Order: sequence, then structure tokens, then C-alpha cells
Amino acid sequence: MGKAILITGASRGIGAATARLAAARGYAVCVNFRENRAAADGIVAGIVTAGGRAIAVQADVSREADILAMFARVDAELGRLAALVNNTGVNDLQSRLESITAARLDRILATNVKGPFLCAREAVKRMSLRHGGEGGGIVNVSSAAARLGSPGEYVDYAASKGALETMTIGLAKEVAEEGIRVNAVRPGHIYTDIHATGGEPGRVDRVKALVPMKRGGQPEEVAAAILWLLSPEASYVTGTILDVTGGR
Repeated sequence: MGKAILITGASRGIGAATARLAAARGYAVCVNFRENRAAADGIVAGIVTAGGRAIAVQADVSREADILAMFARVDAELGRLAALVNNTGVNDLQSRLESITAARLDRILATNVKGPFLCAREAVKRMSLRHGGEGGGIVNVSSAAARLGSPGEYVDYAASKGALETMTIGLAKEVAEEGIRVNAVRPGHIYTDIHATGGEPGRVDRVKALVPMKRGGQPEEVAAAILWLLSPEASYVTGTILDVTGGR
């Protein structure tokens, strides 16, 4: 049935752009979503209309049972898993650390850290030569916040992305001999809906003057970096975190 890619949080933003580009590159695409089925179905419809293969699968990546069911559907409907993109990420309203609640921390860490760990676990079980797989690639979507810290706004989100980067480096070394490459992209200020979740839809335009290129990035620019990391052109690249930040 060809090669399959699973992209978490693929109904909008970077995930949606990655899904469309992956389909154009010949992948059968699992478009994961948590709530917005209409948006996910729209991505799938666009891929199918263009001659590709895709399915939309609802799953909350903070829940292990949802993750297991999602991977089972990929196995049954799309075939061999060749790539995983851990794209799902959540934040909350901009806040200083002293106002962050335990409930907020639990939600952000469960989605941004636990979810990618569990998805990577299931991908390794399927891809690893050690387990009878044929190899593959994993790309984790981090954030420049991991390097900058996001003081006064999202220190908790930044810390979750820092954890994701550490996992990227460790897992890359762990499975390098098993045919799996693990990398990450580190987007900067990208025009996506996540800024509205933080309470400032126009945040990119406010801060773009801080970027050496003096503009925000587009989801398609991040998607291109992700697909490069998954491609044969990056065959000797693993454990790498690629900045897509306009120079910041």
C-alpha cells in the first residue's frame, strides 16, 4: 500500500501544510485531529482530489488509548509507517510563571511531552530494523521558545519544547543503528492560530521587527523543512534541530 506518514495536529497550521506537501511527495497521509473534524476532512478531501491518499483520525495525543487506536488505523488503512511528525502542541494565555496553575502544567506537558514520547514509541515499534521494520524518520516540531524561554508569556510551553528537543537528541542516538532518523524543526514566529490561543492573534506582526528577515514565517516554509528532513537528501542527518526562524 506504499509508505504512510502520520502527522499529529494536522487539521491546521504547520500540520496541515505538512500533510499537503507530504501527499504531494507520495506519502499516504494520516491527518490527526483532536476536535475540528470539518477542518481535517477538508485537508483529506484536498489531498484525495489531487490524486493522493489520506485519512482523518481523531485522537487526543495526551491519551495513550487514543494514540494506540490511531496507530492501529494507520496499520490497517494506510500500510507501512515510514514517517511520524510530532506536530501537536498547545499553549495557554500569556502569563508570568507565578500565575501558572498545576492544571495548566499538566495539560501542556501531557500534550507537548507525553504525547510525542508515546507516538515516537509506537513509531519505533513499527519502523525499527530491530523489530522487523524497514526504517523510517521522525520529525518533532519544537519552537524557538525552547531556546528563547518566552519570559512573561509561555515559560511552561517553552520548557515543554525544550524537553522535546532533548528527546529528539536522545532517541536519535538510541535508534540510529536501527534505520530510524530522528530530527526536529524549531519554528520561529509563524502565522498560525496558536497565537490566538495565547490571547494575541496578531503576535507575529507585533514581534516580526525582532526577526532579522523582518517578517513572520509561513506554515509552508516549516513544512518544507520537515519534508527535507524526512527525505533521502537528509540521509546522514539525525539528532539535528533545524531552526526555521528567519535568523532569530
